Amino acid sequence: MAHRILIVDDEGHIREVIRVALKRAGMDVIEARDGKEALARFAADRPDLIVLDIGMPEFDGLDVCREIRKVSDVPILFLSARDEEIDRILGLEIGGDDYVTKPFSPRELVARVNVILRRLAPRNGEAKASPAALSQGGLLIDAEQHVATFAGTPLKLTAIEFGILRAFLTRPTSVFNREQLMRAAYQLNIQVSDRTIDSHIRNIRAKLAALNCENVIETIHGVGFKLGRCEKEA
Repeated sequence: MAHRILIVDDEGHIREVIRVALKRAGMDVIEARDGKEALARFAADRPDLIVLDIGMPEFDGLDVCREIRKVSDVPILFLSARDEEIDRILGLEIGGDDYVTKPFSPRELVARVNVILRRLAPRNGEAKASPAALSQGGLLIDAEQHVATFAGTPLKLTAIEFGILRAFLTRPTSVFNREQLMRAAYQLNIQVSDRTIDSHIRNIRAKLAALNCENVIETIHGVGFKLGRCEKEA
């Protein structure tokens, strides 16, 4: 069954470029011209992923993301004409899964969409048994079911956050540098900034801290990050 993608951009030619690229990749496409129409189409059509422009008049992409995050964890890939770090970090910290700067390569955008969708899709288990869930302390991830919990409480993770935690749990004693985490989270040869990875790490820590776990990921200064004890504070 084809994935349904909602494209939100106030520029018609941008929507057309993305629409053609996604349809060529076998996806169904829905379009919205502004933020308010985006929320209406999201509620009516329940897309599998949203490609969301930040710089729209009146109700912009960040506003749309905040509203959607109140009710859904649907993956969101931001678009922006501005290549400013504050936009990138803000977009990810309010719940975006990835970020592409205009002008962009349609092929790269489709690749990023596919990476996110693969993170969410359950694998076909007909030919092999489901692998054991990965765990440390109170943290547990089941990659087959795409489920993450801490002390029995479900975690609402973006696809990239899920990929980062899965990488840590696969090698729980290893120290990962940012480049290794980029490869683990994005899988394809896609370049993202170091600050983008830092933003994802910060989001993961905040979500676990809300459950009284302050030691999910340790910073190894000058090297990178490693998995912590993943235990509740006394």
